[in-house]
Amino acid sequence: MLVAAAVCPCPPLLVPEVASGAAPELDALRAACLDAVAVLAAARPDRLVVVGPAGPEGQGHHPQGAAGTFRGFGVDLDVRLGDGEPAGERVLPQSLAVAAWLLGRTGWATAPVEGLGVGEWAGAEECLETGRGLAARDDRVALLAMGDGSACRTLKAPGYLDDRAEGFDAAAARALGAADTEALAALDEDLARQLQAAGRAPWQVLAGAAEGAGLRGALLHDEAPYGVGYFAAAWS
Repeated sequence: MLVAAAVCPCPPLLVPEVASGAAPELDALRAACLDAVAVLAAARPDRLVVVGPAGPEGQGHHPQGAAGTFRGFGVDLDVRLGDGEPAGERVLPQSLAVAAWLLGRTGWATAPVEGLGVGEWAGAEECLETGRGLAARDDRVALLAMGDGSACRTLKAPGYLDDRAEGFDAAAARALGAADTEALAALDEDLARQLQAAGRAPWQVLAGAAEGAGLRGALLHDEAPYGVGYFAAAWS
């Protein structure tokens, strides 16, 4: 059963070494992410599942100890998902690498960790069923959902300006802050694709996992510093 959840964005810029001189701009977001992970630790789960968007090569299960890297961004920095010996030869998708960095930053040692890469544009019902499967386990499960909102909030945003982006992000932020699983499940996957909101799929995995769990949510952070919606939330 799901006992707690957290939502964090997954831009590589969250890692100070990648952001370099721009790192202070995201200090408040990093602090909110750390607070969200602290809620997961306080729930004392038996297992933590980290879910994030992934391309074809990164989809599927990633065991504890799976490795990720930020060398592609010109930074000599490698990470692993949780404690333990390195596991497997697959490289973590970017979203799970950011999560691995975040868990390392918090010193996570509360419970075993596993990763799950979901297709960025996986269908809503597929995502909901995946979440329901995670919650159906016998152990106490915590979920860390990594993903960004729309990438079309400003003219300089990666997806350029789209007038629909602000409304989409506002609806997502309300749902994440209220732990509203129905509202998350109802997010329009076609609109999310057009707005490049890759967090939609992980959020709907979370919605499936949290159905009937009775969790309460808190929105810890909501901003779009580079024209991309970044949210941090905690459910307990």
